[in-house]
Amino acid sequence: MNPPAIVIEPLLQRGQLHWQVRMGRRALTFHEEQAARAFAAQLHMRMLWLQQSSELADHYAPPESAH
Repeated sequence: MNPPAIVIEPLLQRGQLHWQVRMGRRALTFHEEQAARAFAAQLHMRMLWLQQSSELADHYAPPESAH
């Protein structure tokens, strides 16, 4: 399963430029572009780690016993 895309977009709110980080339907808005990019990078790394952990757990899971 592929994680949803993480997108950074400029957003104009009340005449001020903000930065929105979106992943699927969820979004978080930042005042500074650098903060948005740092958050998006951390989120991306976390999603990759979770995906790899899940795959590793599936690989080493004991086989199910049939009763």
